[in-house]
Amino acid sequence: MSNDTTISEARRGVMTGLAVAGLASGLGGAASAANRDKDPAVTGGKTFFDPREAYPRAPFAVQDQPWPGLANKMIPRPDHGEKSYRGSGKLQGRKALITGGDSGIGRATAIAYAREGADIVINYLPQEESDAREVVSLLQGEGHKVFALPGDLRNENFCIQLVQEAAKRLGGLDILANIAGHQHYNESILTLSTADFDETLKTNVYAMFWLCKEALRIMPAGSAIINTASTQAYKPSAILLDYATSKAAIANFTRALAIQLAPNGIRVNAVAPGPFWTPLQVSGGQPSSAYTQFASGTPLKRPGQPIEISPVYVFLACAENSYVTGEVYGETGCAQIF
Repeated sequence: MSNDTTISEARRGVMTGLAVAGLASGLGGAASAANRDKDPAVTGGKTFFDPREAYPRAPFAVQDQPWPGLANKMIPRPDHGEKSYRGSGKLQGRKALITGGDSGIGRATAIAYAREGADIVINYLPQEESDAREVVSLLQGEGHKVFALPGDLRNENFCIQLVQEAAKRLGGLDILANIAGHQHYNESILTLSTADFDETLKTNVYAMFWLCKEALRIMPAGSAIINTASTQAYKPSAILLDYATSKAAIANFTRALAIQLAPNGIRVNAVAPGPFWTPLQVSGGQPSSAYTQFASGTPLKRPGQPIEISPVYVFLACAENSYVTGEVYGETGCAQIF
Protein backbone atom coordinates (compact mmCIF):
# COMPACT_ATOMS: atom_id res chain seq x y z
CA MET A 1 0.00 0.00 0.00
CA SER A 2 1.54 3.30 -1.04
CA ASN A 3 1.67 6.11 1.49
CA ASP A 4 -0.31 8.50 -0.71
CA THR A 5 -3.62 6.68 -0.14
CA THR A 6 -6.51 9.03 0.62
CA ILE A 7 -10.07 8.55 1.82
CA SER A 8 -11.43 9.48 -1.59
CA GLU A 9 -9.39 6.69 -3.17
CA ALA A 10 -10.51 4.32 -0.44
CA ARG A 11 -14.24 4.88 -1.02
CA ARG A 12 -14.24 2.49 -3.96
CA GLY A 13 -13.22 -0.27 -1.57
CA VAL A 14 -15.85 0.85 0.94
CA MET A 15 -18.68 0.53 -1.53
CA THR A 16 -17.44 -2.86 -2.61
CA GLY A 17 -17.25 -4.00 0.99
CA LEU A 18 -20.77 -2.81 1.74
CA ALA A 19 -22.20 -4.54 -1.30
CA VAL A 20 -20.86 -8.01 -0.71
CA ALA A 21 -22.65 -10.40 1.62
CA GLY A 22 -22.74 -14.07 2.41
CA LEU A 23 -19.07 -14.86 1.95
CA ALA A 24 -18.09 -18.46 2.39
CA SER A 25 -16.49 -19.13 5.74
CA GLY A 26 -15.33 -22.71 5.22
CA LEU A 27 -11.66 -23.63 5.16
CA GLY A 28 -9.92 -26.38 3.33
CA GLY A 29 -7.45 -28.66 5.04
CA ALA A 30 -7.52 -30.28 8.43
CA ALA A 31 -6.49 -28.83 11.77
CA SER A 32 -4.56 -30.80 14.34
CA ALA A 33 -6.27 -33.48 16.40
CA ALA A 34 -6.34 -31.12 19.37
CA ASN A 35 -8.35 -28.59 17.36
CA ARG A 36 -10.59 -30.84 15.32
CA ASP A 37 -13.46 -31.17 17.77
CA LYS A 38 -13.44 -27.62 19.09
CA ASP A 39 -16.33 -25.46 17.92
CA PRO A 40 -15.77 -21.90 19.25
CA ALA A 41 -19.45 -21.11 18.75
CA VAL A 42 -20.32 -23.81 21.28
CA THR A 43 -17.93 -22.80 24.05
CA GLY A 44 -18.32 -19.08 23.38
CA GLY A 45 -22.08 -19.18 23.96
CA LYS A 46 -21.94 -20.82 27.37
CA THR A 47 -21.88 -19.00 30.69
CA PHE A 48 -19.77 -21.63 32.47
CA PHE A 49 -16.93 -23.79 31.14
CA ASP A 50 -13.38 -24.90 31.88
CA PRO A 51 -11.06 -22.19 30.43
CA ARG A 52 -8.35 -24.77 29.75
CA GLU A 53 -10.58 -26.66 27.32
CA ALA A 54 -12.61 -23.79 25.91
CA TYR A 55 -10.69 -23.23 22.68
CA PRO A 56 -8.10 -24.86 20.39
CA ARG A 57 -4.54 -25.43 21.52
CA ALA A 58 -1.25 -26.51 19.92
CA PRO A 59 -0.18 -28.14 17.77
CA PHE A 60 -1.45 -25.76 15.10
CA ALA A 61 -1.16 -26.47 11.39
CA VAL A 62 1.75 -24.88 9.49
CA GLN A 63 0.13 -21.96 7.68
CA ASP A 64 2.49 -19.16 6.75
CA GLN A 65 0.65 -16.22 5.21
CA PRO A 66 1.98 -13.13 3.47
CA TRP A 67 1.69 -9.97 5.56
CA PRO A 68 -0.76 -8.69 6.75
CA GLY A 69 -2.58 -12.05 6.88
CA LEU A 70 -6.26 -12.98 6.74
CA ALA A 71 -8.41 -14.48 9.47
CA ASN A 72 -10.47 -16.35 6.89
CA LYS A 73 -7.42 -18.40 5.91
CA MET A 74 -6.34 -19.40 9.41
CA ILE A 75 -6.64 -22.98 10.66
CA PRO A 76 -8.55 -23.05 12.92
CA ARG A 77 -10.39 -19.81 12.31
CA PRO A 78 -10.22 -17.42 15.27
CA ASP A 79 -13.40 -16.88 17.24
CA HIS A 80 -14.27 -13.18 17.14
CA GLY A 81 -17.73 -13.67 18.66
CA GLU A 82 -19.52 -13.87 15.31
CA LYS A 83 -22.04 -16.37 16.70
CA SER A 84 -21.60 -15.98 20.42
CA TYR A 85 -21.33 -12.30 21.39
CA ARG A 86 -24.63 -10.97 22.69
CA GLY A 87 -24.92 -7.30 23.54
CA SER A 88 -26.98 -5.60 26.24
CA GLY A 89 -27.09 -1.98 25.09
CA LYS A 90 -23.96 -0.84 26.93
CA LEU A 91 -22.88 1.38 24.04
CA GLN A 92 -26.28 2.38 22.69
CA GLY A 93 -26.01 5.54 20.60
CA ARG A 94 -22.21 5.67 20.73
CA LYS A 95 -20.03 6.38 17.67
CA ALA A 96 -16.79 4.43 17.34
CA LEU A 97 -13.79 4.32 15.04
CA ILE A 98 -11.90 1.01 15.28
CA THR A 99 -8.59 0.46 13.51
CA GLY A 100 -7.70 -3.07 12.50
CA GLY A 101 -11.41 -3.89 12.56
CA ASP A 102 -11.24 -6.53 9.84
CA SER A 103 -9.67 -9.34 11.89
CA GLY A 104 -8.23 -10.39 15.22
CA ILE A 105 -8.86 -8.28 18.30
CA GLY A 106 -10.09 -5.36 16.18
CA ARG A 107 -12.73 -7.52 14.53
CA ALA A 108 -13.91 -8.91 17.86
CA THR A 109 -14.14 -5.38 19.22
CA ALA A 110 -16.11 -4.21 16.18
CA ILE A 111 -18.60 -7.05 16.64
CA ALA A 112 -18.92 -6.34 20.35
CA TYR A 113 -19.32 -2.58 19.94
CA ALA A 114 -21.95 -2.96 17.23
CA ARG A 115 -23.93 -5.52 19.22
CA GLU A 116 -23.76 -3.25 22.26
CA GLY A 117 -25.56 -0.63 20.17
CA ALA A 118 -22.75 1.55 18.76
CA ASP A 119 -22.48 2.76 15.19
CA ILE A 120 -19.01 1.90 13.93
CA VAL A 121 -16.38 2.60 11.30
CA ILE A 122 -13.66 0.01 10.82
CA ASN A 123 -10.33 0.71 9.17
CA TYR A 124 -8.15 -1.92 7.51
CA LEU A 125 -5.54 -2.34 4.79
CA PRO A 126 -6.82 -2.93 1.23
CA GLN A 127 -5.09 -6.34 1.26
CA GLU A 128 -7.52 -7.31 4.04
CA GLU A 129 -10.63 -6.54 1.99
CA SER A 130 -12.07 -10.08 2.16
CA ASP A 131 -11.93 -10.08 5.97
CA ALA A 132 -13.48 -6.60 6.13
CA ARG A 133 -16.34 -7.69 3.85
CA GLU A 134 -17.13 -10.52 6.23
CA VAL A 135 -17.43 -8.08 9.13
CA VAL A 136 -19.72 -5.72 7.24
CA SER A 137 -21.84 -8.59 5.92
CA LEU A 138 -22.15 -10.05 9.41
CA LEU A 139 -23.20 -6.83 11.13
CA GLN A 140 -25.40 -5.19 8.49
CA GLY A 141 -29.07 -5.44 9.28
CA GLU A 142 -28.55 -5.75 13.05
CA GLY A 143 -29.83 -2.24 13.76
CA HIS A 144 -26.63 -0.19 13.71
CA LYS A 145 -24.51 1.61 11.13
CA VAL A 146 -21.38 -0.15 9.90
CA PHE A 147 -18.88 1.50 7.56
CA ALA A 148 -15.55 0.22 6.25
CA LEU A 149 -12.79 2.65 5.28
CA PRO A 150 -9.59 1.07 3.91
CA GLY A 151 -6.21 2.76 3.98
CA ASP A 152 -2.68 2.82 5.36
CA LEU A 153 -2.27 4.22 8.87
CA ARG A 154 1.42 4.88 8.28
CA ASN A 155 0.41 8.01 6.39
CA GLU A 156 -0.39 11.07 8.52
CA ASN A 157 -2.72 12.66 5.98
CA PHE A 158 -4.70 9.45 5.71
CA CYS A 159 -5.09 9.25 9.50
CA ILE A 160 -6.42 12.80 9.61
CA GLN A 161 -8.87 12.15 6.79
CA LEU A 162 -9.94 8.84 8.35
CA VAL A 163 -11.03 10.55 11.56
CA GLN A 164 -12.83 13.29 9.66
CA GLU A 165 -14.62 10.85 7.38
CA ALA A 166 -15.56 8.57 10.28
CA ALA A 167 -17.11 11.51 12.14
CA LYS A 168 -18.96 12.52 8.98
CA ARG A 169 -20.36 9.03 8.43
CA LEU A 170 -21.36 8.56 12.07
CA GLY A 171 -22.50 12.10 12.84
CA GLY A 172 -19.77 12.51 15.44
CA LEU A 173 -17.16 10.46 17.26
CA ASP A 174 -16.92 9.49 20.95
CA ILE A 175 -14.91 6.23 20.94
CA LEU A 176 -11.52 5.73 19.33
CA ALA A 177 -10.15 2.19 19.57
CA ASN A 178 -6.57 2.03 18.28
CA ILE A 179 -6.10 -1.70 17.70
CA ALA A 180 -4.30 -2.09 14.36
CA GLY A 181 -0.70 -3.16 14.83
CA HIS A 182 2.38 -4.39 13.03
CA GLN A 183 4.54 -7.21 14.37
CA HIS A 184 7.33 -9.00 12.51
CA TYR A 185 9.97 -11.02 14.26
CA ASN A 186 13.66 -10.49 13.67
CA GLU A 187 16.40 -12.58 15.25
CA SER A 188 18.94 -9.77 15.68
CA ILE A 189 19.25 -6.01 15.81
CA LEU A 190 21.96 -6.44 13.16
CA THR A 191 19.38 -7.66 10.65
CA LEU A 192 16.58 -5.32 11.76
CA SER A 193 16.55 -2.63 9.10
CA THR A 194 15.69 1.01 9.60
CA ALA A 195 12.77 0.52 7.21
CA ASP A 196 11.40 -2.36 9.31
CA PHE A 197 11.85 -0.43 12.55
CA ASP A 198 10.17 2.59 10.98
CA GLU A 199 7.22 0.51 9.73
CA THR A 200 6.55 -0.88 13.19
CA LEU A 201 6.79 2.49 14.92
CA LYS A 202 4.72 4.25 12.25
CA THR A 203 1.91 1.68 12.46
CA ASN A 204 1.86 1.20 16.22
CA VAL A 205 2.88 4.57 17.66
CA TYR A 206 2.75 7.36 15.08
CA ALA A 207 -0.69 6.35 13.80
CA MET A 208 -2.03 6.34 17.37
CA PHE A 209 -0.58 9.83 17.89
CA TRP A 210 -2.06 11.17 14.63
CA LEU A 211 -5.48 9.60 15.20
CA CYS A 212 -5.76 10.75 18.80
CA LYS A 213 -4.70 14.28 17.91
CA GLU A 214 -7.29 14.62 15.17
CA ALA A 215 -10.04 12.86 17.11
CA LEU A 216 -9.65 15.28 20.02
CA ARG A 217 -10.74 18.11 17.74
CA ILE A 218 -14.11 16.33 17.49
CA MET A 219 -14.65 14.27 20.65
CA PRO A 220 -16.91 15.69 23.38
CA ALA A 221 -16.56 15.24 27.12
CA GLY A 222 -17.51 11.68 28.04
CA SER A 223 -15.57 10.18 25.13
CA ALA A 224 -13.16 7.29 25.47
CA ILE A 225 -9.85 6.44 23.78
CA ILE A 226 -8.66 2.84 24.05
CA ASN A 227 -5.14 2.01 22.86
CA THR A 228 -3.55 -1.41 22.48
CA ALA A 229 -0.31 -2.13 24.30
CA SER A 230 0.95 -5.67 24.97
CA THR A 231 2.53 -7.86 27.60
CA GLN A 232 5.59 -7.33 25.38
CA ALA A 233 5.79 -3.84 26.88
CA TYR A 234 6.78 -5.43 30.21
CA LYS A 235 8.23 -8.83 29.28
CA PRO A 236 9.80 -8.35 25.84
CA SER A 237 10.84 -11.20 23.59
CA ALA A 238 14.31 -10.98 22.07
CA ILE A 239 12.95 -11.47 18.54
CA LEU A 240 10.37 -8.65 18.90
CA LEU A 241 12.70 -5.76 19.70
CA ASP A 242 10.89 -3.11 17.65
CA TYR A 243 7.40 -4.39 18.52
CA ALA A 244 8.12 -4.50 22.26
CA THR A 245 9.58 -0.99 22.07
CA SER A 246 6.44 0.32 20.39
CA LYS A 247 4.15 -1.32 22.94
CA ALA A 248 6.05 0.16 25.87
CA ALA A 249 5.65 3.55 24.21
CA ILE A 250 1.90 2.98 23.89
CA ALA A 251 1.56 2.20 27.60
CA ASN A 252 3.30 5.41 28.60
CA PHE A 253 1.56 7.49 25.92
CA THR A 254 -1.75 6.25 27.33
CA ARG A 255 -0.96 7.25 30.90
CA ALA A 256 0.39 10.68 29.95
CA LEU A 257 -2.54 11.47 27.64
CA ALA A 258 -5.02 10.37 30.30
CA ILE A 259 -3.57 12.98 32.67
CA GLN A 260 -3.74 15.63 29.97
CA LEU A 261 -7.34 14.92 29.04
CA ALA A 262 -8.87 14.32 32.46
CA PRO A 263 -9.72 18.03 32.80
CA ASN A 264 -11.57 17.72 29.46
CA GLY A 265 -13.67 14.79 30.64
CA ILE A 266 -12.12 12.34 28.16
CA ARG A 267 -10.83 9.00 29.42
CA VAL A 268 -7.78 7.23 27.96
CA ASN A 269 -6.91 3.61 28.70
CA ALA A 270 -5.09 0.72 27.07
CA VAL A 271 -5.39 -3.04 26.82
CA ALA A 272 -2.27 -5.21 27.04
CA PRO A 273 -2.95 -8.59 25.39
CA GLY A 274 -0.78 -11.65 25.78
CA PRO A 275 -0.69 -14.45 23.18
CA PHE A 276 -3.87 -14.30 21.06
CA TRP A 277 -4.70 -16.36 17.97
CA THR A 278 -4.82 -13.74 15.20
CA PRO A 279 -3.36 -13.23 11.68
CA LEU A 280 -0.62 -11.15 13.30
CA GLN A 281 1.06 -14.38 14.40
CA VAL A 282 1.02 -16.36 11.13
CA SER A 283 2.02 -13.53 8.78
CA GLY A 284 5.51 -12.92 10.16
CA GLY A 285 4.75 -12.13 13.78
CA GLN A 286 6.33 -15.38 14.89
CA PRO A 287 8.59 -17.93 13.19
CA SER A 288 6.74 -21.08 12.07
CA SER A 289 8.48 -23.09 14.77
CA ALA A 290 6.90 -20.82 17.37
CA TYR A 291 3.31 -20.56 16.18
CA THR A 292 2.78 -24.27 15.60
CA GLN A 293 3.24 -24.54 19.37
CA PHE A 294 1.85 -21.07 20.03
CA ALA A 295 1.07 -20.38 23.70
CA SER A 296 1.50 -24.05 24.67
CA GLY A 297 3.85 -22.93 27.44
CA THR A 298 1.28 -20.69 29.12
CA PRO A 299 -0.52 -21.86 32.29
CA LEU A 300 -3.75 -22.41 30.31
CA LYS A 301 -1.79 -24.26 27.60
CA ARG A 302 -3.46 -22.36 24.74
CA PRO A 303 -3.66 -18.92 23.12
CA GLY A 304 -6.50 -16.56 23.80
CA GLN A 305 -9.25 -16.06 21.23
CA PRO A 306 -10.29 -12.53 20.20
CA ILE A 307 -13.78 -13.04 21.67
CA GLU A 308 -12.14 -13.42 25.07
CA ILE A 309 -10.64 -9.92 25.09
CA SER A 310 -13.30 -7.81 23.34
CA PRO A 311 -15.29 -7.40 26.60
CA VAL A 312 -12.32 -5.46 28.01
CA TYR A 313 -12.59 -2.97 25.15
CA VAL A 314 -16.33 -2.69 25.87
CA PHE A 315 -15.65 -2.15 29.58
CA LEU A 316 -13.20 0.67 28.87
CA ALA A 317 -15.60 2.39 26.46
CA CYS A 318 -18.66 2.24 28.74
CA ALA A 319 -19.80 5.45 30.41
CA GLU A 320 -20.59 3.47 33.58
CA ASN A 321 -16.84 3.03 34.09
CA SER A 322 -16.34 6.78 34.27
CA TYR A 323 -13.62 6.63 36.94
CA VAL A 324 -11.37 4.33 34.92
CA THR A 325 -8.66 6.32 33.13
CA GLY A 326 -4.90 6.08 32.73
CA GLU A 327 -5.03 2.29 33.18
CA VAL A 328 -3.37 -0.49 31.18
CA TYR A 329 -5.49 -3.64 31.48
CA GLY A 330 -3.63 -6.88 30.92
CA GLU A 331 -5.19 -10.04 29.55
CA THR A 332 -2.39 -12.56 29.16
CA GLY A 333 -3.66 -15.93 30.34
CA CYS A 334 -1.00 -15.51 33.03
CA ALA A 335 1.61 -15.88 30.26
CA GLN A 336 5.17 -15.15 31.32
CA ILE A 337 6.99 -15.89 28.06
CA PHE A 338 5.99 -16.30 24.43
